[in-house]
Amino acid sequence: MRIVDRITFSVKPVAPFRLDLTAWALRRRAENIIDRWDGSTYRRVLIAQEQPLEVEVFQTCPSDMPLLSITVTGTELSSDTKTLVISVLTRMLGTNADLSEFYRFAEHQPKLDALARQFRGVKPPRFPTLFEALVNAMACQQLSLNVGILILNRLTAAFGPSGPGQGALAHAFPAPENLARLDTEALRPLGLSRQKARAIIELASAIFEKQLNLDELESLDNEAVSDRLRKLRGVGRWSAEYVLLRGLGRLHVFPGDDVGARNRLQHWLDLAEPLDYEGMRHCIAPWRTYGGFIYFHLLLKGLTEAGFLNIKGER
Repeated sequence: MRIVDRITFSVKPVAPFRLDLTAWALRRRAENIIDRWDGSTYRRVLIAQEQPLEVEVFQTCPSDMPLLSITVTGTELSSDTKTLVISVLTRMLGTNADLSEFYRFAEHQPKLDALARQFRGVKPPRFPTLFEALVNAMACQQLSLNVGILILNRLTAAFGPSGPGQGALAHAFPAPENLARLDTEALRPLGLSRQKARAIIELASAIFEKQLNLDELESLDNEAVSDRLRKLRGVGRWSAEYVLLRGLGRLHVFPGDDVGARNRLQHWLDLAEPLDYEGMRHCIAPWRTYGGFIYFHLLLKGLTEAGFLNIKGER
C-alpha cells in the first residue's frame, strides 16, 4: 500500500489576480465536479508522472499583491511533482499572463472599461490539455452548457482515474488511454449521442496510437489550427474556435457560434435584435484583439447576474 504524502508551496501570479473569478471562468457552472470551488479554495485531481494528485489552490493575499498557497496530495511526491503542478496551474489559471495592455486599452473604451473594472483580476483560463478542450467542445456542442457539464461529470466519474488515497471521491479528467479502447455504446449511458461518442473515442484512439499530435497546433496560426481540427469527426467552426480560446489561449478569438455568448454580448451592448455570427464579428471588431478575453468577462457577468458570484464579497 502506497503512503499518501502532501507538499505545500507558494506561487506568486502576475498582478492583478483573483482566484475566485478565474476559477469560475474555468469551471463555467456550479455543477462542475471536475473543477471544484467552495468559495475560497479551488480543487482538482491532476495526473502527473502517471499518478493522480489532489491539488488545492488558495489565494492568501489581495489581487494587487497576489500570492497562492498550493497543496498537493499524492504518492511518491518529489521536486519534479512540484515543477509539473506549477506548469499545469500556470496554464490553467493564467498566473503568468500580463494583461496590463488590456487594462490600458480598456481605459479609452468606457463600456469596456466598466466591464474590465468589474472583473479586474480574472485571468484567461485554459484546459490542462488540448484533448480535454476538444472533448469539452464535442460534449457541449448543440446542447445547453448545463447539460454538457453534467455529461462531462459522468464521463469523468466513469472513466477518469480516482484521486489519491482510499475512498477518494474525485476523479481526474480521462486521458486518451482511458477512452481509446472503449466501444461507442459504453459512452451512450452518459448522455452522449452515438455520433459524439464515436468522435470522442476516435480522437482518444488517434492520440493514444500516436496518429495525432495535438501539441503541433501550438505553433500554427488560427486558420491552420481550424483547418486541422475541422478534419476531425465532430469538430465544426464553433468547436475549433472554442479550442483556439480555451485550449490554445488565443485571446482574440470570440467563439461566435456560442449562442449563449452572443446573447450575453447582445445584452451587454443593449442591442434590440439577436446577433448572428457576422453580427457578432461586427460588434466585437473595435475590441477584436481581446475578443476572447471579453468572452470570459461576459461569462462572469452572466454568472454574477445569476447569483453565483459575489464580486464585492470575494478576494
